[in-house]
Amino acid sequence: MEDEEIERYARHLVLKEIGGPGQQRLRAASALIVGAGGLGGPAALYLAAAGVGTITLIDPDTVSLDNLQRQVQFATGDVGQPKAAIAAQGLARLNPLVNVRAVQAELTPENAVAVLAGSDVVLDGCDNFETRFAVNAACHHLGKPLISGAVGRWTGQVAVFTSGLSKGTPCYQCFVPAIPPDAETCERVGVVGALTGIIGSMMALEAIKWITGAGNPLSGRLLMYDGLAGTSRTLTLHRDSACPVCGQ
Repeated sequence: MEDEEIERYARHLVLKEIGGPGQQRLRAASALIVGAGGLGGPAALYLAAAGVGTITLIDPDTVSLDNLQRQVQFATGDVGQPKAAIAAQGLARLNPLVNVRAVQAELTPENAVAVLAGSDVVLDGCDNFETRFAVNAACHHLGKPLISGAVGRWTGQVAVFTSGLSKGTPCYQCFVPAIPPDAETCERVGVVGALTGIIGSMMALEAIKWITGAGNPLSGRLLMYDGLAGTSRTLTLHRDSACPVCGQ
């Protein structure tokens, strides 16, 4: 490592679970983040700060004024600008040692495999089930670990899906078999802004653990956080043999 890297990542280097080898794995890794908003924004900031070598942000939207209540990677002057590009600029300022790519496009079933193919780990913080299903199917097909986060009102959840890597483990669609007919969105039910920072940071933490081999990732498990009560619990997820993505 260069002297600048040793100083920048000093707090990682003294962690026995990361150290020099783990930091080099972070530098060599590529992470793709679907959605540069409430979850993808803080996740991206922490991955850039951690020294993940290549970070790709994909988001089709522009910054709106009502985003600023929770998407703290943006400022008032960014309203109307493409989210992925503005967020990428912030990551480059935070850590110029990181290679950042911005893709202003919608991820669809048609382009998902091509978009995700070059990444080592995928983080999904999007706001609709259609995109989540497309990301999940592509990750299963490509054998990529998928870190999924979601928020609403005062609660959030994080899970890691590795069905394409570990036979018998569940994929996201085992957990959510079909789009709920009454699917709630933050626009409809609201969300407390600080919660997105908590869940987005948890997503980044799971990615760092996966890349470095530290600890026990949430593979096949769902962590649920209740911000109003200040409590959390972890559930074990099971594979669905009838799942249209990973089932027999």
